Amino acid sequence: MSRNQVTISTQNIDISIPNRILVKNLTMAVKSNDFMAILGQNGCGKSLTLHTLAGVRAPSSGNIELMMENIETKSKREIAKNLALLTQDTEDIFPSTVFDSVLIGRHPHIGAFNNESAEDIFIANNALKQVGLLELKDRDITSLSGGERRRLSIAQVITQQPKIYLLDEPTNHLDPQYQLEILKLFKNKANAGNSILSTMHDVNLAVRFATRCLLLFGDGSWLLGDTLEILNEENLTKLYGIKMERIETEKQIFFSAI
Repeated sequence: MSRNQVTISTQNIDISIPNRILVKNLTMAVKSNDFMAILGQNGCGKSLTLHTLAGVRAPSSGNIELMMENIETKSKREIAKNLALLTQDTEDIFPSTVFDSVLIGRHPHIGAFNNESAEDIFIANNALKQVGLLELKDRDITSLSGGERRRLSIAQVITQQPKIYLLDEPTNHLDPQYQLEILKLFKNKANAGNSILSTMHDVNLAVRFATRCLLLFGDGSWLLGDTLEILNEENLTKLYGIKMERIETEKQIFFSAI
């Protein structure tokens, strides 16, 4: 996929809950090398925005295009071949090994009556290797820690090999080492031509990894722009309802509440 190709776009979509519009008239185009962070307070519509973009729920109004075609015209299998959604938490309904669980990510690419190929198995093992779980491939998923389970969920969406990754708080349950490693992993995927849209709570991780940021204020209003332009003291103070200060060193920029 060529760089700067539009992979998913919206035209004047509204995202609503009963009696309240959280995001109004959202119009944006996400490209093949974007890493977009979605920031805002709890309840502002970050997760609902991802679910709407994934086709899990319909917008109240407006249109979404996936690979330049209306998402409503695509089957669930077609959507899953192009787009993967990592939810905040995953429930394990059935017992399974780590490997069998990650292999589920290949299902959109496998025919209904076909078995997994050698290539599918290689892709699944490689995904486990990328998140540091290959040595645990034969473990029962019920024996995993919260952080290991989170990395397994990430490996599953990587196994799906989509063009677009929608990540809802990907660093949930991860210690600082793996927070950085996982975000570096997805940053590399953006650099390689994938689109990454990720909700985040940590502004400073957004500063470090995101190329663009979408700020959701919860009252329908939003701001979208390049990270270093849109993340400033004025916008972040309004976004979080607390005074934010920009601190700049020789090596990095970060923000702190004061």
